[in-house]
Amino acid sequence: MVALRQHAPARMTVTEFLAWDAGDPTGVPYQLIDGEPVAMAPASETHAALQAEIGALLRNHLLEQGGKCRLLSQPGIVPRVRSDRNFRIPDLGVTCAPPALGQMVPDPVLLIEILSPGNEAETRANIWAYTTIPSVQEILAVHSTRIEAELLRRAPDGNWPEEPEIVVGADTLRLASIGFVTPLAAIYRTTALTT
Repeated sequence: MVALRQHAPARMTVTEFLAWDAGDPTGVPYQLIDGEPVAMAPASETHAALQAEIGALLRNHLLEQGGKCRLLSQPGIVPRVRSDRNFRIPDLGVTCAPPALGQMVPDPVLLIEILSPGNEAETRANIWAYTTIPSVQEILAVHSTRIEAELLRRAPDGNWPEEPEIVVGADTLRLASIGFVTPLAAIYRTTALTT
């Protein structure tokens, strides 16, 4: 018997989306963007290498810290604005909330996206949605075509900066939300961009 991809309703709530079976045999993950299920593009080799390397560095750091914060790959995130119609999936996220059994990650403090040429507009839309989540302290956007990252850090008054901090080449990347410091180039160690 062949599984057929099922069509999504015109608009869905987060509850409907989480109960929906796309019937997609490829296993492609979907996000819910303003009530519409949207398939996520497959990652390039550079994107996958960056996600794995950042994940390994952050996981090791969090283990060394010994606190309650933990790293999650492709966590389900619900922004505060239009929360009934949006379920976004960043590449990586850190939360200090206790583990839960649900599909949504509670109270993320750090969210990380990898910018790829094929989905940059969608990823940037996700980034701005993340700024509406009260617990988020930092958002890191890592470029997959050059050694560069953009860091948004919430100010003590709760506001976000007008422009991100740009980190390039041999610059140091500092993630204050989890006390993490590394040369930016270290996260590109397993990519072709370092050769």
